Amino acid sequence: RRLQEVGAKTKTKPNGKKPPAEEKKLYLEPEYTKIRVVDFDLKELVVLPREIDLNEWLASNTTTFFNLINLQYSTISEFCTGETCQAMTACNTTYYWYDEKGKKTKCTAPQYVDFVMSACQKLVTDEEIFPTKYGKEFPNSFESLVKKICRYLFHVLAHLYFSHFKETVALDLQGHLNTLYAHFIVFVREFNLVDPKETCIMDDLSEILCTPASTSSPSSQNHVTER
Repeated sequence: RRLQEVGAKTKTKPNGKKPPAEEKKLYLEPEYTKIRVVDFDLKELVVLPREIDLNEWLASNTTTFFNLINLQYSTISEFCTGETCQAMTACNTTYYWYDEKGKKTKCTAPQYVDFVMSACQKLVTDEEIFPTKYGKEFPNSFESLVKKICRYLFHVLAHLYFSHFKETVALDLQGHLNTLYAHFIVFVREFNLVDPKETCIMDDLSEILCTPASTSSPSSQNHVTER
């Protein structure tokens, strides 16, 4: 149980000063939020298919999100250095890493992301946790470990928007990032995988991106805003 609880924790900056990016968030500008790779209700992609086991569905999607978010981060990793990102921040939050012994570590953003990706890689490739062989059962701790992975991945996405959106735009990859983020948020909301208190720092973006741009049905809007 102890091993499942360690990892990232957050701390809001105590002083009342707003970080520079807090004053004007470039990623909220309509010219950027309107850019998506796809434009339809993403909830259709995340709803559990009738014939699929819940754990199988969570495992498949979690592994996919891990790979895609890792890939998305790699596109700007050369700009995310110990000098440019001396702490793992997003909005007014600083993320600290806690090792398996509970030791708190304030690390640079690239170090933190490396910890995240290494931890996630270890979990998703562990046959005892993410079984791939037919008939092999998922462990009782599976859901809590999926939640742990999703929490980590959210931190990486939040940092990408907060600290590296300009580089993402320069690479013309904002459409990919927006679509990936929206898909991920709709997925974790559908299965209650990340505490809303954790994701609330990005609620302004989530409400824009997770509502279909063209034909928004009342049900899809409620899905986004209820939790």
